[in-house]
Amino acid sequence: MSGGSPAGGAGTGAARTFRALGTTISVVTVDPDASAAAEELLRAHLDALDLACSRFRPDSEISRVHAAGGAPVEISPLLVEIVAASLEVARFTDGIVDPTVGAAVESIGYDRDFDSVERQGPALDHVPVPAAGWRCVALDAQRGVLDVPAGVRLDLGSSAKAFAADRAAREIGAALATGVLVNLGGDIAVAGDPPDGGWVIGLAADSATAPERTERVVAIRSGGLASSGTGVRTWHRGARVMHHIVDPRTGDVAQGPWSLVSVAAGTCLVANAASTAAIVFGEDAVAWLGARSLPARLVRDSGAVVTVAGWPADA
Repeated sequence: MSGGSPAGGAGTGAARTFRALGTTISVVTVDPDASAAAEELLRAHLDALDLACSRFRPDSEISRVHAAGGAPVEISPLLVEIVAASLEVARFTDGIVDPTVGAAVESIGYDRDFDSVERQGPALDHVPVPAAGWRCVALDAQRGVLDVPAGVRLDLGSSAKAFAADRAAREIGAALATGVLVNLGGDIAVAGDPPDGGWVIGLAADSATAPERTERVVAIRSGGLASSGTGVRTWHRGARVMHHIVDPRTGDVAQGPWSLVSVAAGTCLVANAASTAAIVFGEDAVAWLGARSLPARLVRDSGAVVTVAGWPADA
């Protein structure tokens, strides 16, 4: 899942902010009169997302897939799209952002909605196990059938949230005929005509940070922007500090040098995939992002900043 998050705002327009999916959610519209309807539409999107792919709800579709013990399961068109997006993200990131990390994430303590995760727990009594790998997931998109091997648990949260931000921004903007910014815990997508000067976004480790307290401000006019980090969604298991970004190659938390990575791209889905992958890639992230011409800002644990592919240097 995506971690440390930008605090999104706009130069003009009206913002609505609320809690959902264990994170801070915002929707901003250029037309102030559209803000209430935008919030209502966004809440409907998030309700559908949660019912489709929450691994914390026994009545969700993905829980039904896990309970099938490896048998094929018919799934909704929405979950088909989300799983397809997650598998495409895995291909794009060379398997570094992999939806089959669910069992690994749960084994390190993230086994319920984050607001309910035990912040101080006993030391882990097991060796982390690598993820099964995204290629073991069989999706028949035409028939709407998903086949996940017994014992493999999917964590669709990161890609699903970014996918939902893109879709919600497009559909809200079209339905209300206004420019719109959707911020799902730092996964930001915009659609429609932006305000003068573009959408002004302050970068911070926590999406709940007030705009005036953010450490860096940028503006975008289209596409998406996402940040991933290791300093906000944290908990302890014994003396170890755990976070939610797992390296699928080891099944353990990512150990790279970056505390926060922000990426701009044509969609929030790509931006989120790249920012999450960068945390796992570690020092190799700079070359990986540059080779794909993805503008990015990477903050080391020391606070030093590295910018890539045209992202403006910090003043």
